[in-house]
Amino acid sequence: MDSFIGIRFKKETAKRFQEFSRTHFKSHTEALETMLEFFFYNEISPHEKLGPTGRTIEASFKKRINAVIAIMRDMEKTQTKPTAAMIASLFQTEAPPKKPLILEKKILREKKDGIPKQEQDGRGEKNFSDNNL
Repeated sequence: MDSFIGIRFKKETAKRFQEFSRTHFKSHTEALETMLEFFFYNEISPHEKLGPTGRTIEASFKKRINAVIAIMRDMEKTQTKPTAAMIASLFQTEAPPKKPLILEKKILREKKDGIPKQEQDGRGEKNFSDNNL
């Protein structure tokens, strides 16, 4: 059986250590050994800061995400919506009535006047083609 030694701690510190070791380890000795191995293995001092904790990292992520959301909302208000509105207005405008082509004018005149096409082409002149001989 291993021998034990008594170490004097402040009462509050001893209670905190006992609660910690009961929740995470089987014995107080195992808890203290694991803590010492952690510091020796990682070659760090208990007085050093290990960097940002999970809470601080989460808070910084939330800040960055909120900033990105704000930027996207601003872009949507100033760029996307006006552009979409302009494009929609371009597609919604009615095209001006197009002018009929020259050929269409002749066909329209025929329909309105009831004049056959041959008479319109010759403008009242006789047609001297081989078919009329």
